[in-house]
Amino acid sequence: MTFMVSHTFLQDYWWMIISLLAGLLVFLMFVQGGQSFIFSLPRSDMQRKMMVNALGRKWEFTFTTLVTFGGAFFASFPLFYATSFGGAYWVWMAILFSFIIQAVAYEYRTKPANIYGTSLFDAFLFINGCAGPFLIGVAVATFFTGSDFTLDLFNRVTWGSEWHGLEALVNPVNLLLGFTVLFLVRVLGLMYLDNTINDAELAGSIKRAMPLNAVPFLVFFLSFVASLILRKGFLADSATGEVTMVKYHYLHNLLGNPITLILFAGGVVMVLISLWMAIFKNSHKAIWYGGAGTVAVVMALFFMAGYGGTAFYPSSADLQSSLTLAKASSSLFTLRTMMFVSFTIPFVVAYIWYAWRAINRRSITPEEMSGDEHMY
Repeated sequence: MTFMVSHTFLQDYWWMIISLLAGLLVFLMFVQGGQSFIFSLPRSDMQRKMMVNALGRKWEFTFTTLVTFGGAFFASFPLFYATSFGGAYWVWMAILFSFIIQAVAYEYRTKPANIYGTSLFDAFLFINGCAGPFLIGVAVATFFTGSDFTLDLFNRVTWGSEWHGLEALVNPVNLLLGFTVLFLVRVLGLMYLDNTINDAELAGSIKRAMPLNAVPFLVFFLSFVASLILRKGFLADSATGEVTMVKYHYLHNLLGNPITLILFAGGVVMVLISLWMAIFKNSHKAIWYGGAGTVAVVMALFFMAGYGGTAFYPSSADLQSSLTLAKASSSLFTLRTMMFVSFTIPFVVAYIWYAWRAINRRSITPEEMSGDEHMY
């Protein structure tokens, strides 16, 4: 018997998978958030060594999730991949470069043949910690603000700006989400370091840094949400595919879909609880509440961008070039085949959880770093 599902169902299914991967990626970027403190948080070389080794245990999880997210997007919605990477390539190249130098830093920072010392590679980690999350936030914000491209009848992309994606950096709404993601992962990074490292002096530094980053995060996040729900959205007609601008469309998407509303409201509450735990209760478990809330909120934002007949990659130059799930997706056969492959995801998640617990069985201490056990 042939397994029958509609093309529309599979498009929605794969957008849900991509939304989940995006949420996991933002959560796992606590590694980048922690790296952004490499020069400001530690008070000694030993504390810096503990930080780098705590983050070095997890950086491959983030990198792998980034690659998986990009691969899933390419396979399920190839026209988005071709349009975005074919036009806005400078911003994507900047993101990829920041992750490449991160991998180089962790690989060579403490190698015996390293002639540059650790300072250069610490700078690489700092650049990745700041630029990676910020630029990813800016790129995702274009899902709501639009990009300067047009498509011809053969879906060949023409980019209207010679900056090829970097022009997104002058849009205030894009910057709001960029700074939101940056300060969010910095907060998550502090929570993770507090959960992983057993050092009283470093714990005090983390406690002092927490509110200094939580407050900007909340300001940027609330400003972005306000601008989002008050702005016009890109709605595609279900019959003709014609894209028009509709006032409060993203607010309607949020309130009109119970799952999206529950994810968003529940995620916001979880993140607020994690901040309360970290700032006022000195809890080492705040990272789990903050991580769960982050995944939920990011998924809700992606649902708002793609569901409800919304053009998830809108064109500010030509509305009818905007990409919807139906317009950008792969064939029915491809999506159906990929769906069977996606059934292995729970096993992968279970393995990651097992590996995480095994790696974090012991807290990092100065005594451990004094030996030869550290890797980075």
